[in-house]
Amino acid sequence: AGFANMLDWALRMVLLIAAPAAVGLFLLAGPMLTTIFYGGQFGADDVAMATLSLMAYAAGLLGFTLVKVLVPGYFARQNTKTPVRIGIIALLANMVMNVVIVLPWYLSGAAGPHAGLAVATSISAFLNAGLLYRGLRREGVLVHSPGWGRFLVRIVVACSVMAMLLNYFVPPAAAWLEADFWRTCYWLGGAVFGGAAAYLGVLFAMGVRPSELRLQPPAV
Repeated sequence: AGFANMLDWALRMVLLIAAPAAVGLFLLAGPMLTTIFYGGQFGADDVAMATLSLMAYAAGLLGFTLVKVLVPGYFARQNTKTPVRIGIIALLANMVMNVVIVLPWYLSGAAGPHAGLAVATSISAFLNAGLLYRGLRREGVLVHSPGWGRFLVRIVVACSVMAMLLNYFVPPAAAWLEADFWRTCYWLGGAVFGGAAAYLGVLFAMGVRPSELRLQPPAV
């Protein structure tokens, strides 16, 4: 019971942190790459192409993080075979999707077919996490505490509000390319801290309090 309670709490923390991080990274991929790398041999086309890949990886950030939390659920029970078997399945799926996604993308002549590799990796991460999660649930190792539905709704609403605000206030890509380094740093810092403040503010307005996020001792 104690381990199940800890695993359930860890999943809540992953969603609480990784979900807004993925949304922010997806929306700020271009500004981040412009601020850090743009200039010299790294031109506007390089920024655009790298942005596609970073956005694709950002979409899979939650999946990557969930895998890191779910795998110890097997290792703690001395079960090392199942995560390896699931990892192999995800790896094979990744290889297949590399061909299925990248080849048509390349043949269509659309820009940035290299991003298809990142898309396939992100999808395989969610496949990996989904299979790990299903196994833990089926074996009764992972048991969710009450209130998960309400918690998910709050996360989705907070992320949605943050995304809308970032989409509205963050300058367009052309402005980032024309601005100097310090101005882009100022804009990026404002976007990161402003987005985080909006996310936390919405959660607080919807009733989320720090006391709810603490690891609760198992019932006796």
